[in-house]
Amino acid sequence: MEGPHKVPSLDSWRVFRIVSELVDGFETMTQLGPSIAFFGSLRILEGDTYYELCKTIAIKIAKKGFGIITGGGTGIMEAANRGAQEAKGKSCGLCIILPEEEQVNRYIDSKYHLNHRYFFIRKVMFVRYAKGFVVLPGGYGTLDEFFEAITLIQTKRIQAFPIYLVGKEYWEGLLEWLKKTVVKRGNLSSKELSFFKVTDDPDEIVEGIQTHYLKSLGLENF
Repeated sequence: MEGPHKVPSLDSWRVFRIVSELVDGFETMTQLGPSIAFFGSLRILEGDTYYELCKTIAIKIAKKGFGIITGGGTGIMEAANRGAQEAKGKSCGLCIILPEEEQVNRYIDSKYHLNHRYFFIRKVMFVRYAKGFVVLPGGYGTLDEFFEAITLIQTKRIQAFPIYLVGKEYWEGLLEWLKKTVVKRGNLSSKELSFFKVTDDPDEIVEGIQTHYLKSLGLENF
């Protein structure tokens, strides 16, 4: 006699949910056009130096025709989406569904508002559709997105693109550790520290992003 019918595991059914989330993301993000992703703490609020600097950078980038992508939350993410809307640019929020509901900022365009169940799918959207990363002060989540991107560049899984750390004073300790400990012990090369730049100059960021994008299209001499 045949054994009892084997019931598919929950993991098997979860594949359909993952595929559905990917399809929704791809269909939405392909409409966004060339865009820049912003990362930073949700705890940095309006009036903070970094909040205002983030909004300034986002405005300048949006005025160049790039969409702005964030994680959709408050703080730095809100500042970037707000800058996009003030510049009349496209403003996208890749929100995440959490056990404790995260507040969504009000500066996201409704057609570019996605809710993700899975962090890894949200990362796919950031890396696949952003032409550059602007990383402001933040915590674990910000560091996770930053190191994910430079790891993919290091391992040649993606083409290199501009990554800017904004906040020289904030990132100074991390840079010193990378240089004096990680590179010194041979776990990174000095060249691999060139995958990103540190600056507080909005114009340098905008110029670098635009130059790289035009070069990728073969239009650097225009």
